[in-house]
Amino acid sequence: MALEIKQGLRLSQQLVMTPQLQQAIKLLQLNRMELMEVVNQELVENPVLEEMGEVPDGEPGSEGDNTTEDGGLNAEGQQQRDEESFGEQKPAEEQIASPTEQTDDMNWENYIEDYNSSSMTAPSMKESLDDLPSFENALTKTSTLEEHLMWQLSMTNLTEEEKHFGELVIGNLSDEGYFNGNFEDICRESGLEVEDAEEVLKMIQNFDPVGVGSRDLRECLMLQAKFLQPRQELVEKIISEHLPDLEKKNYNGIAKTLGVGLPAVIEATKVIMEFEPKPGRNFVTGDTHYITPDIYVYKVADEYVISLNEDGLPKLRISPYYKSVLQNAKADPTKSQKDTKDYVQEKLRSAVWLIRSIHNRQKTIYKVTDAIVKRQRDFFDKGVQMLKPMILKDVANDIGMHESTISRVTTNKYVHTPVGIFELKYFFNSSIQSSDGTESLASEAVKDKLRQLVAKEDPKNPLSDQKIVELLSKDNIDIARRTVAKYRDMLGILSSSKRKKVL
Repeated sequence: MALEIKQGLRLSQQLVMTPQLQQAIKLLQLNRMELMEVVNQELVENPVLEEMGEVPDGEPGSEGDNTTEDGGLNAEGQQQRDEESFGEQKPAEEQIASPTEQTDDMNWENYIEDYNSSSMTAPSMKESLDDLPSFENALTKTSTLEEHLMWQLSMTNLTEEEKHFGELVIGNLSDEGYFNGNFEDICRESGLEVEDAEEVLKMIQNFDPVGVGSRDLRECLMLQAKFLQPRQELVEKIISEHLPDLEKKNYNGIAKTLGVGLPAVIEATKVIMEFEPKPGRNFVTGDTHYITPDIYVYKVADEYVISLNEDGLPKLRISPYYKSVLQNAKADPTKSQKDTKDYVQEKLRSAVWLIRSIHNRQKTIYKVTDAIVKRQRDFFDKGVQMLKPMILKDVANDIGMHESTISRVTTNKYVHTPVGIFELKYFFNSSIQSSDGTESLASEAVKDKLRQLVAKEDPKNPLSDQKIVELLSKDNIDIARRTVAKYRDMLGILSSSKRKKVL
């Protein structure tokens, strides 16, 4: 069969992920601190971009230019800019679609003037100095578990090989203080016999904190039990022989097997409860992680006001200097000036696109938050029990965007409200149907009810999952036992057998 080559035309439409589109999508999902890093990096790399400072009279920002004193757009000017720059009721990809190819004859002067007055949007929210970490918090330095143990190891009278083995052991400790290395491999590397290495390991296990270097929980607790004065044989027997029963709080079974009374088992259990199951816990760095909200929601009279937090974000504009550079390049047709013109135009496109993308990001966050506030008004008024079921599609339909855009905007973004600071994703919940079918509750509201029930239970007789189902049913909440168990795990609540307190 003969091969034949043919030519044909075919018309198709497809979405092309240009670098500009990829950048816009990336900016959309960044949190406030990450956005600051990107903007500062762009300021370093793109000479056309500059941070807006004082605006002299006659420049953008003066009277009659729809700008504020700090160079940012006022409400009227911002709304007009948003309507001009970003189409309404479009999918996410269309909202941040790539600009058309620019020709060499494009009027960049008007384009520069159009964006020189643009800041990030909305008034900035100033943080009180009382909300910042203390000076001591910023300067203090605590020793790590490794440093603490290495110091103790250096105080011992060991040979070089034994110290080397000890260093290897300390280097193979988990954050909780357990030894998780390969004992035989470390012995070979240090050149120690197994018997000698065991002695060094026992020495390290008796360092402060006691129990560090243990290979499992039983060994950790036994090491601490041996430090009791006087030694308590029942405590050591329970740890060595009945740790699984102790975890299940099977005190009667322990008493029966050991042939002792229940009160004695309970007293021994109280002693074991005082031991530290994670000896390295106190040395884990506990630096406080501060959440900076991306947006604020205030209640003014009977209405909620939304304000973007742009405190610390550089206000960008295009440098007026490059306007004159571009004019000179147009006037001079030489090759060197053409190269200059091409370079400046490329950087101008990049700068303008960045500013537009940031405006789009800020506007989208505002619109999503506004839709959330309107749908969850009862939550802001009365608390978590009034949280309504809401999915991404609900907000997407409200503001005319795609669900994927809503997902990006709400990820790792925080809102400061009169009832606390929440991630925007917190307000999206699946629904739990009421028993009579008249209304549905948000899953977070059900979790809060579950948490309250457990908090009020009798510690000596904790509520089982089935009992919680029955109690929720009395509140007109129809929920399965397996769902209660799932929510309990999500809240970090142990099962009823493990929540039971010692009598």
